[in-house]
Amino acid sequence: MAWHEWPLILFTVLAQTAVGAFLLLGAVILGNKLCVGVTDRLHKGMFFIWVLMGLGFMASTMHLGSPLRAFNALNQVGSSWLSNEIFTGSLFFALGGGYWLLEILDKGAQSLRKVLLLAAMTVGIAFMYSMIKVYLIDTVPTWNTVYTPLAFVLTTIISGLIFGHLILAGAQHKLARLDNALPLFGAIAVAVSLVAIISQMLSLGEIHSAVVSASELIPNLAQLQILRVGLLIGALAVWFIPRLMNSRPGVAIIALSFILVLCSELIGRGVFYGLHMTVGV
Repeated sequence: MAWHEWPLILFTVLAQTAVGAFLLLGAVILGNKLCVGVTDRLHKGMFFIWVLMGLGFMASTMHLGSPLRAFNALNQVGSSWLSNEIFTGSLFFALGGGYWLLEILDKGAQSLRKVLLLAAMTVGIAFMYSMIKVYLIDTVPTWNTVYTPLAFVLTTIISGLIFGHLILAGAQHKLARLDNALPLFGAIAVAVSLVAIISQMLSLGEIHSAVVSASELIPNLAQLQILRVGLLIGALAVWFIPRLMNSRPGVAIIALSFILVLCSELIGRGVFYGLHMTVGV
């Protein structure tokens, strides 16, 4: 796998996880079905979303030739998807972090906080869209397929849902329907992911340059995908344990599920970068 691309592997997976969790928790907050104590604990738990975003952005700077010139990446906002990605990601961080800080400090009108929350959720979606567009490159046939947006969206959903559920469990929420629904949504997303993985594996033999076939880029591709799928199914099984036992999901059990998913997504993203190839020679 392309472990030499670890800064981008970490950035994309952690950012997608953070945005997915923020969208889930934002929707729960806007639903206005949480009591004051749970809402306060939930906002305290959202601190870890910004930890993930911060770690992701820190990792991304290691991919630059000179981190001190990082601001130059914003020179082409509007005409470059890379600049758009960095801009929308930074804006999501600022708007979402601003909302979170006002809630923690209990400052500002509720209407202002709601506007910031909605704006951050909207920009978060734009951030994910920009990230997808960065990799849809005509000269990279292994990336310029439907599997790239599908993989990025599924990471946002699967990893984001579990991470958001972990924060909700830590906040000791009382929404039993949510505890039942989230694993089901996760199962649907995992099923789609498994179909996408198999379909992409079958399609790689049809992609080739004048030098190599895409199926030959990663010699141990099958083993890596089996490990990735095993971790993903294991995470789903753990996530379903409280539901099958008709008990409230605890922090420890969801944390284990999240760790398994995160490992699976990191392997999958390593495979993604390992499949990089260009047309021609």
